[in-house]
Amino acid sequence: MSVPLLTDAATVSGAERETAAVIFLHGLGDTGHSWADALSTIRLPHVKYICPHAPRIPVTLNMKMVMPSWFDLMGLSPDAPEDEAGIKKAAENIKALIEHEMKNGIPANRIVLGGFSQGGALSLYTALTCPHPLAGIVALSCWLPLHRAFPQAANGSAKDLAILQCHGELDPMVPVRFGALTAEKLRSVVTPARVQFKTYPGVMHSSCPQVSGAGPLPTPTPLPPLSSQEPLTVPPYPQEMAAVKEFLEKLLPPV
Repeated sequence: MSVPLLTDAATVSGAERETAAVIFLHGLGDTGHSWADALSTIRLPHVKYICPHAPRIPVTLNMKMVMPSWFDLMGLSPDAPEDEAGIKKAAENIKALIEHEMKNGIPANRIVLGGFSQGGALSLYTALTCPHPLAGIVALSCWLPLHRAFPQAANGSAKDLAILQCHGELDPMVPVRFGALTAEKLRSVVTPARVQFKTYPGVMHSSCPQVSGAGPLPTPTPLPPLSSQEPLTVPPYPQEMAAVKEFLEKLLPPV
């Protein structure tokens, strides 16, 4: 079966026999390449990292500019209207990628789904509604799409998911309060003790500490014109990546 998202996905192969996989979804306006580079700095030898690229579509929040986006965005607040059809279609495409890895011999419970910002949002929705019992989710600076549908919309196996949620306390795009509300909602879906919500002082939406000189990011609405060359992400914050590495080491030990 052809899996479109795999065709040109950025991948980081394991140095040893691959017995686990991490599928990581980038944020609005970005590509998988930046996260493949970031994940290669914390790579585990038996893990394959797959970072697909979102399709290019018009984004309502960004004056209908065409850019890489997993689904349309109308706003970045808990009560903003949502692209329900687009979110569900994108989730099905990610589930096809998961099933492709399963057919290649990696069991569902050795697959972690993750993402940053819009990609993290899609990873949460996809993993919670996936019919296969995944190992866990890495959710960076994001939210749960279609949150009012949960916990009812979750698959029965979702209760055992381990979730690492990380959020910058100075995030102007997806405020940390939205992250906290998401963590609260997630604890109503999965076993509460399996949700970790870590916040980082001085860190904005870019996963980068404000003191690094990255400068402030734009206010949530409207987004400035953004081309595929100007993604809403910069190299990730080292403390956050260390937390991701520790989470993956515990969840995906060598076998």
